[in-house]
Formats: sequence, C-alpha cells, structure tokens
Amino acid sequence: MKKIKTPLKRSDIKNLKSGDEVLLTGTIYTARDQAHKRLAQSLKKNKKLPFDLKGAVIYYCGPTKTPPGKITGSCGPTTSRRMDEFTPCLLDKGLLAMIGKGSRSKEVAAAIRKNKAVYFLALAGCGALLSRCVRSSKAAAYRELGPEAVFRLEVVDFPLIVGIDSKGKGVYKQE
Repeated sequence: MKKIKTPLKRSDIKNLKSGDEVLLTGTIYTARDQAHKRLAQSLKKNKKLPFDLKGAVIYYCGPTKTPPGKITGSCGPTTSRRMDEFTPCLLDKGLLAMIGKGSRSKEVAAAIRKNKAVYFLALAGCGALLSRCVRSSKAAAYRELGPEAVFRLEVVDFPLIVGIDSKGKGVYKQE
C-alpha cells in the first residue's frame, strides 16, 4: 500500500495508478449534494469558500450521529455521480482528490485528467470500520444541513483504492 498525506500535491498523486491501494493521512472534508450545491454557488458568485480547495480532499460522506464516547458515527461513502455536475468547477479551483463510491461521468474523468487530480474509492458498507481511522471531527461549514454539513475530519491510514488516476484511467468501464 502507498501512503500519502494531505494537503496533497500533484507530485504525491502523479504516480498513482488506477487500482492502487492507498492509506491516506491528514485532513479531509466531507461534503454531499447540498454542500456541493452551496460550494458551486459560492464559486459562481466569487465568494470565499469555507475551506481552501488547494490540495484538498473531499469525501462524499455524511457521517451518522456520533455515539457516546466516539469521535464520529459511521462514515461510509455515498454515490459519487450525484456530485458530478459540481466536480469540474471545484477541480478547476484546486481540489486534488475526491473520495466516494461508484463510477464517474466522462466529463468528470476528463476534468480529473485536465487538472491532474485523482478519484479515490472507499469501501462501501464499511462506514463503521472507516470511522476507526478518524482521529477528530469538527463541523466546518453549513451546520444547518445537519448530517450533510461539511465536516473537517483528521484521518490516519484511511484505506482507499485509486478509482481514476491523474491520467484519467479508471477501474470502471467508461461509457
């Protein structure tokens, strides 16, 4: 397994290949549909985003309620395609990686290649197990969205698979 740390640099991900297994350590931001819509609206209005996209990693996840004595609730990936309409503009502003589950559109694969970014896959159905890699969790933006708020997670050895590498090659058959 390859180990990488955030904030990412293009040199960290340029040699990753589709299908590689990775352990990610550092800061990642959760963001689902409604948060992506707000981020895209802010970019269109030239407003400052609640976190810096440069070298950032967005995890398509809405953590469940935190049980007593835990850092976070279950934090498994959600389907990535729902964020496809917003992804190219975020990549153009410096986002270097996304984490989710499932295939992406041809447009997103092209935007990943253009921006030399990467799309990681997290294992679906393993949210409780993945939560063990989270060392801290803090609401970072859009708290009124509840579980769809943006959370800042500090993770250690978060297990991932390269779904689409920086050259645009993916593990899924392209349409």
